[in-house]
Amino acid sequence: MNETIFGSLATLEKQVAYLKGQTAGVRHLNRIDPIAPTAVSTPLLTVTTGLPRRIERVECVLLEPETAVIPLQRTHIEWDILNWRYRATWQGHLPARAEGTLVRYQIRAYPAHGGEAVLADDGATFSYLVGAWPAPDWAWEAIVYQVFPDRFNPGNGRSWNHTTHLRDIFGGTLRGIIEKLDYIAGMGFNAIWLNPFFPDLTHHGYHATDHFSVNPRLGSMTDMEELIKQAQRRGIRLLLDFVGNHVGSTHPYFQDALARRDSPYHDWFRWRHWPDDYVAYYEVKELPELNTENPAVRDYLFRSVRFWLEKGFAGLRIDYTLGPSHDFWTALRAFVRPIKPDAWLFGETVHTPTTQISYDGRFHGNLDFLLAQKLRDTFAFNTMSAAEFDAFLHLHEAYFPPHVTRPSFLDNHDMNRFLFIAGNDTRKLKLAALCQFTLSQPPVVYNGTEIGLSQQRAIGALGSHGMEECRLPMPWDNQNEEVREWFRQLAHLRRQHPVIRQGQRTTLHIGDATYAYAVSDGAETLLVAFNLSDTPQTITLPAPYAHTFHLSPWSGDWRFMALA
Repeated sequence: MNETIFGSLATLEKQVAYLKGQTAGVRHLNRIDPIAPTAVSTPLLTVTTGLPRRIERVECVLLEPETAVIPLQRTHIEWDILNWRYRATWQGHLPARAEGTLVRYQIRAYPAHGGEAVLADDGATFSYLVGAWPAPDWAWEAIVYQVFPDRFNPGNGRSWNHTTHLRDIFGGTLRGIIEKLDYIAGMGFNAIWLNPFFPDLTHHGYHATDHFSVNPRLGSMTDMEELIKQAQRRGIRLLLDFVGNHVGSTHPYFQDALARRDSPYHDWFRWRHWPDDYVAYYEVKELPELNTENPAVRDYLFRSVRFWLEKGFAGLRIDYTLGPSHDFWTALRAFVRPIKPDAWLFGETVHTPTTQISYDGRFHGNLDFLLAQKLRDTFAFNTMSAAEFDAFLHLHEAYFPPHVTRPSFLDNHDMNRFLFIAGNDTRKLKLAALCQFTLSQPPVVYNGTEIGLSQQRAIGALGSHGMEECRLPMPWDNQNEEVREWFRQLAHLRRQHPVIRQGQRTTLHIGDATYAYAVSDGAETLLVAFNLSDTPQTITLPAPYAHTFHLSPWSGDWRFMALA
């Protein structure tokens, strides 16, 4: 890999260690078929056992809606070369349930010669909610603008704060966002993913100390209500950045839990040894992890979701889904749906396609980190050929069910800006954006990318300020107008031509450094062509799409045509 987007799986050693862990011991890993059961489904459970002891039987223990024990049958045995032992597979069906039923269960494996049962996945409780909950229609039409509040716009005629470090507070406000809503709408965006705005001491907002109010340096609750109202007037929906895994260490509940062993909030957190050793997000001590299996924690977090949905937020971008259990996310779905049936929920699941799709039935999909990596490899790093990219894209699109949303992006607030890794070549940025905006899934644009914002140093480079390198403030007086106009055209073309999001994509041409495809719905066809080389190229497409593209170096073009 060219970057560490997939940090926990970024090297061969990490990938092998992950695979070993997935097959050792008793593993269910939320493997049910179908992944999102309906009222007519009798879900098939799959469990593997790879232990030095012989396992005599495996059972599914139903916890809800009633208690029962369902035996699983051993179906086959195979050799696990990574762990160098045999691994057995066990399967069994659960009964069909009525629409809306919450099913919860555990898996237990029993050694042949006695001893305590071994619980699958370290004692996890598994669950699913019966019935489909499709993404709302508006989600498929969404063109999302990611706004990082502190770095977006100061507002009220103010300038950016004087700062000495990229971790400092630059002074963006909610009022500043309100003042730029006409710009956002004019660019063609119809949804805003708003990075966290809760009270905390950081510039980024992920160290929340209160989930029911607005950070005073960003504005007031009145400002937030006006932002929601003014955005809605312009046809723009707001998406809440929901962090369910952790809070900031200055959160009053955590401070109380630190101060006294008998605190009512002690069990809200995960302690190795109280009070000095607790589980933290990636061992960052300022981010203690919540015990999301605790009903009181769930109640607190879910109430905060209700609060903001009722304020007018239209959905959730869900931070770090890998932290809380699938059971937590099942419960969130059960909570949100009756409150806002047309809410759009998508996760940040920086993991394999298998893991991403396991969240089906809990939320509507995940940010497409895999596509982001391949777009960066192809158009910025130039380490992936057009043929390799096309092969990936066809399999990627076929792997995920059509009802799963996979919002696409080129960069975000946690990775090097696309323009920076492309050597500040705006041609490459425009080319990648053309591809992103002509694929079927909803595009997401990180504020600044659309005006050619780059950065000074790579994340992790000598002298780097860390992830803050990609969080420079918006240069409202110094924009690349050509790049901005390109993004505006792409957004408006996408909104005006539903074929882009509804049609079928067909590869028409692959050369050494040229690529072309069509997207068609039978009535209208979009033709898209790319030149990934330093020399001019001509691409002539076959019938019935007969058209010739004359492309300058590192450029792309499109045209629409009606089919008789």
